[in-house]
Amino acid sequence: MEIRVLDTTLRDGEQTPGVSLTPDEKLRIALRLDALGVDIIEAGSAITSTGEREGIKKITSEGLSTEICSFARAVKIDVDAALECGVDSVHLVVPTSDLHLEHKLRKSREEVLQQAVDCTEYAVDHGLLVELSAEDSTRSDMEFLKEVFRQGIQAGAKRICACDTVGMLTPDKSFEFYGELSKLKAPLSVHCHNDFGLAVANSLSGLKAGATEVHATINGIGERAGNAALEEIIVSLYSLYDIKTNVNIQMLYETSRMVARMTGVYLQPNKAIVGENAFAHESGIHADGVIKKAETYEPITPELVGHQRRFVMGKHIGTSLLKKRLQELGLKVDENQLIQIFNRVKSLGDMGKCVTDVDLQAISEDVLGIMEEKMVDLEEVTIVSGNKVIPTASVKLKIDNNEILEAGVGIGPVDAAIVAIKKSISDFADVTLEEYHVDAITGGTDALIDVVVKLRYEDEVVSARGTQPDIIMASVEAFLSGVNRLLGDKIKDGSLKKIPDEK
Repeated sequence: MEIRVLDTTLRDGEQTPGVSLTPDEKLRIALRLDALGVDIIEAGSAITSTGEREGIKKITSEGLSTEICSFARAVKIDVDAALECGVDSVHLVVPTSDLHLEHKLRKSREEVLQQAVDCTEYAVDHGLLVELSAEDSTRSDMEFLKEVFRQGIQAGAKRICACDTVGMLTPDKSFEFYGELSKLKAPLSVHCHNDFGLAVANSLSGLKAGATEVHATINGIGERAGNAALEEIIVSLYSLYDIKTNVNIQMLYETSRMVARMTGVYLQPNKAIVGENAFAHESGIHADGVIKKAETYEPITPELVGHQRRFVMGKHIGTSLLKKRLQELGLKVDENQLIQIFNRVKSLGDMGKCVTDVDLQAISEDVLGIMEEKMVDLEEVTIVSGNKVIPTASVKLKIDNNEILEAGVGIGPVDAAIVAIKKSISDFADVTLEEYHVDAITGGTDALIDVVVKLRYEDEVVSARGTQPDIIMASVEAFLSGVNRLLGDKIKDGSLKKIPDEK
């Protein structure tokens, strides 16, 4: 069974409230989607704007192996706009429910049917492949819906698509609905929205019923509750149905991250397949099982989708996971020391604390009587900020006994301080701030501020915390703690580039 994939991230996905991609951003995503292996890229709706047409033209000019498609209403002006962009095909959409006909179009069924036929013929006559799509099809009269498709096929449409525009299907209804339409003997596409959280399930049911193409978006972005999530469909087909597509599964996680960054629509941690917690384990029972045999608590390996397994320190931790993490940190403990560290981690978890790598290192060193040698230490930080002043920070760091003085500006005093620190270490390491979280531990203006950061250097990621009554100092402390965790040993053993001379 061959399943084709139409990715509509650049059209339906861009209709997510607050998302607007530039032509260059659309091109970057399209290049990634082409490399990912989707069969069709719906690059946008050419009639929308000059900028939209520019973006689609940039994509079509690349000569990608993927079919490039434009959304079009069943009106000639939309088809002409698509032709101007040089696309391979049009996703020609016509409303078919009486609700849409009466209240949106204010046209009769006969008028809409003729419009669909005329526009299909026009597009085909001008060399475009037509995928004729019925909007709000799942609330349409079935006989009228089939008649629209039958006459569209006669007019030259090569594919048909039934859209569950407001997510009204259930998996059972989806199987029955798409099964009936598959009798038309034309390639049939499933297009499901996620208003009731069933878009992926409904899509899979539609494919099982006889549809041969699925429409989806990266991360399931789209209007309202979004569309069917491409990564969930692809991995479900592969793992649960033993059906392969042309999509490179190992690129799904990085593609997801790229789309999240460029759209600004970030994922909830527990998002299936690509969420940060999709392969994270804290429970002692689960972690112990995964350490012994990953399949005990992982239905697929994180490597399958280009993700990574992660163990989280908290109140649910078990001794097996704790011992493994301590070994990874290069700490050797006996059973008595392990239990002491274990109890202290549990205690922090009970207090609602996020037990970071730095916390674990500090607890362990306290138990073992080790004092950490800071290879990167803060000597001085000065901040200038105000309503008429660009926030500016100067920092003096001691790096392996060399004093480094740097300054930086930012959109706020914290940003300026971090910029200055990054400049101080930029000659020998490019450390990326991946996440930044702030919590006030107690109430009031004198509350202690808890800053948790996640830093990356090359393939290594660590989390770190700083707790101070001053948010700037807490942020600096957290950042430098993470830098020491990432780079301290490398600076000490000389594996990094030469530490710069004093500035």
